[in-house]
Amino acid sequence: MPTYRRTTRVPAPIDDVWDFHSTIDGLRALTPDWMYLRIDGVEGPDGSPDPDVLLTGSTIQMSIRPFGVGPRQRWTSRITEREPEGEASPERSARFVDEMEDGPFRRWEHTHAFYADGDETLLVDTVAYRLPLGPLGDIAGPAAKVGFEGMFRDRHRRTVERFSEN
Repeated sequence: MPTYRRTTRVPAPIDDVWDFHSTIDGLRALTPDWMYLRIDGVEGPDGSPDPDVLLTGSTIQMSIRPFGVGPRQRWTSRITEREPEGEASPERSARFVDEMEDGPFRRWEHTHAFYADGDETLLVDTVAYRLPLGPLGDIAGPAAKVGFEGMFRDRHRRTVERFSEN
């Protein structure tokens, strides 16, 4: 299965970066404007609406319309792993994984990893994916990384800018 990875050093402690990325507001702030993201609903693991933190079992219903072209693409994502469930520790790493349950890919597993490095954080996004269209999608899969690059470059730039202002 093809994999995309991007790593960036963020000028902020792991707790701050972890807390920001663990919320739906973080998702909104980090998604490039050209994706035209719309959040249609968020449920916590207990079914409660609009949780403050995206814990294991939380579900996000959203849609995107890249570059404002074509119909909106519906996407349901679930947080399948989160370590730790609470606060990140300055001596440790932290991560969470969201998996697409319904959407435009045959498979999408996005691992958001955070590694403390003194007063800074290494942010590592890894996406394992499979494109639609069966064998044809499998052939084109490695080339799709080109499409992910712009989105993740923008997400990482936004993260660095957010914490450079503080």
